Amino acid sequence: MMKACGSSSSLRVDQMEQFVRSLRVDTRGKGLFDITSPILDWVSELNIDTGMLTIFLRHTSASLTIQENADPDVQHDLQQFFARLVPEDNRLYRHILEGPDDMPAHIRAALTQTHLAVPIVDRRPVLGTWQGVYLFEHRTRPHRRTVVLHVSGEERRAGANRLFA
Repeated sequence: MMKACGSSSSLRVDQMEQFVRSLRVDTRGKGLFDITSPILDWVSELNIDTGMLTIFLRHTSASLTIQENADPDVQHDLQQFFARLVPEDNRLYRHILEGPDDMPAHIRAALTQTHLAVPIVDRRPVLGTWQGVYLFEHRTRPHRRTVVLHVSGEERRAGANRLFA
């Protein structure tokens, strides 16, 4: 059973605004790459009080995840789990043109996500205390990845109530 918590309030606004930016991420091969800071920096430059941040990865052999950012063992364990779940063995796959990590990278990306949605409240993405946004590189060699950020939201009018106290 799910239960609603907290309070809700309505918000009067003048108009919806949209912003788009690309973020280039140079990976060093397999691993999780924290992209939280540049995302938070960009959103803080916008004049959006309430809205939605969409993060989209334009690739099929990497993915996005929101994960714990405090203990690096989490990242290590995730990588080890995916290595066991989707082994790099050319005998298992037909699509092997780019090496033994090619098809496993596609499968790992299919099992995770290529886009994330994060609400924006009071001018910042609503991430939990220990949450970070990561690009999850599934290929062995370094790659240049492109992440597209899209914000759709509204500016609070003077005198409007804040959503979170």
